[in-house]
Amino acid sequence: MTIRLDLYYTMRSPYCYLATPTLAQYAKTYDLAIHLKPVFPLAISDETFFERVNPLWPAYLLRDTHRIAKRLNIPFHWPRPDPIVQDLKTREIAAEQPYITRLTHFAQIAAERDKGLEYVVSVSALLFDPNVEGWNEGDHLERAMARVGLDIHEFERIALSEANRLDAVVRQNRNDQLASGHWGAPLFVHQKEIFFGQDRLTDLLWYLETQGLQKR
Repeated sequence: MTIRLDLYYTMRSPYCYLATPTLAQYAKTYDLAIHLKPVFPLAISDETFFERVNPLWPAYLLRDTHRIAKRLNIPFHWPRPDPIVQDLKTREIAAEQPYITRLTHFAQIAAERDKGLEYVVSVSALLFDPNVEGWNEGDHLERAMARVGLDIHEFERIALSEANRLDAVVRQNRNDQLASGHWGAPLFVHQKEIFFGQDRLTDLLWYLETQGLQKR
């Protein structure tokens, strides 16, 4: 019996990225269908987030994610450019957000084709690649998508012609995420059971096995 898992994921979160290799292995090993539900980062979905967050948090996040990446042997560097256009000194978020909008709308298109996990695995690896500065330039994104059978030119046409629909779906994903009982990403939801964070993957697998998850 195939177990279905909803995955709430943002294209800026380093914790989401650090979860992707394990999630890909789970999907390969187990009879598990991972349904991507992309959401915008808190910087976009919660306009007051950076007004409330402790100023010590950003520095700790970088320290923690570098440490996790080293332990898991996953290449890691904060994306260049940052998918969110933001003044890091004032924390002010720009009104126009071309990078995260494009990445997230593409993620939704991929999800609608049952290629959501493949998209985030490949594209997140590009964003956080220490050897890539300017992921948005040249053919970096095109090649990352092509590696998992996705055509960037087709996605660009859809993203342009269906921008309002895609934005509405992504925002509905956010409503669904909150209704499930949590606000953060990565968030894993099976029926009404929720697991938040890259560090809950072992617990998630244990729980799914209690629900009948079997190896392929």
